[in-house]
Amino acid sequence: MTQCFFSFTETRNRCYRSMFAGSGLRSTVTDLKDGTVMHCWEPKARAESKPSLLLIHGLGANALWQWGDLIRHVAPHYNVYVPDLVFFGGSYTARPERGERFQAECVARVMEAKGVRRVSLVGLSYGGFVGYCMAAMEEGVVMVERVVVCGSGVCMEERDVKEGLFPVMDLDEAANILVPRTPERLRELVGYTFFKPPPLWWLPSCFLLDFIETMCRDYEQEKRELIKALAKDRKISDLPKISQPTLIIWGEHDQVFPLELAHRLKRHLGDNAQLVVIKNAGHAFNVEKSKEFFSILKSYLVDSQLPVESSPSKLQNNNNPE
Repeated sequence: MTQCFFSFTETRNRCYRSMFAGSGLRSTVTDLKDGTVMHCWEPKARAESKPSLLLIHGLGANALWQWGDLIRHVAPHYNVYVPDLVFFGGSYTARPERGERFQAECVARVMEAKGVRRVSLVGLSYGGFVGYCMAAMEEGVVMVERVVVCGSGVCMEERDVKEGLFPVMDLDEAANILVPRTPERLRELVGYTFFKPPPLWWLPSCFLLDFIETMCRDYEQEKRELIKALAKDRKISDLPKISQPTLIIWGEHDQVFPLELAHRLKRHLGDNAQLVVIKNAGHAFNVEKSKEFFSILKSYLVDSQLPVESSPSKLQNNNNPE
């Protein structure tokens, strides 16, 4: 297939790196000494007067792409840490583990190595699985104070896949979409993740292939194994109830993790959790409704207030699936 001479993806990577650096962050690498190496963006100079915030990305692009538009909003208020999860960006391992607990342990060890003892966290999609698991850890020196779960189906069960909760009823097919190998698969992925997908049909396939080659080719098989590990033997009865105050943010028309899973998580956590549903948005609400997403996070994290959408009456309505 014809490739473009100009790499839009690498150009965008450079822009995001410049944006992160301009927000006071630097790129670091931590060797965990067990065959695992973790890349993380961290403050160039940590301010002791600021609390710490951990941003955990989802599947797809690296941490730069998923948090690049948010970083300037939170960096003035927090010491921000943005790791690349294992098999993304500059992070990798020689170990065989593929579950979210291993990812959570790796992130926690990075925070420990950097001297971070208390942190609030935001987990986006797959990152929500990792963040939830990290919050549930009973051992370790990193204390998670507050949790934001964004479109993350931590309450899914293995049977949900076969019983038709998801538009795709086969994990191999889901992996083919979530880790695309062709421009056609990438267009399909965008169709699933956006409520109103951008018109990629007009983009030459070489631009889409450039994104795939840059973002998806490395550790392709390992990423597929991460997806399959999410559902394996998963039951709500095995999911711990985290004690930290938790904000759940979801897109109204999410097809990757349907809205039922948001209500399920709210019921699982009870009064300890607040649910905000972003209207007219899909799984990628952080992109589709970026201003609304930033506003919700600011209310919760910076202003220490519940967002307007989380008023008691609306929360009561959100307890019941539509």
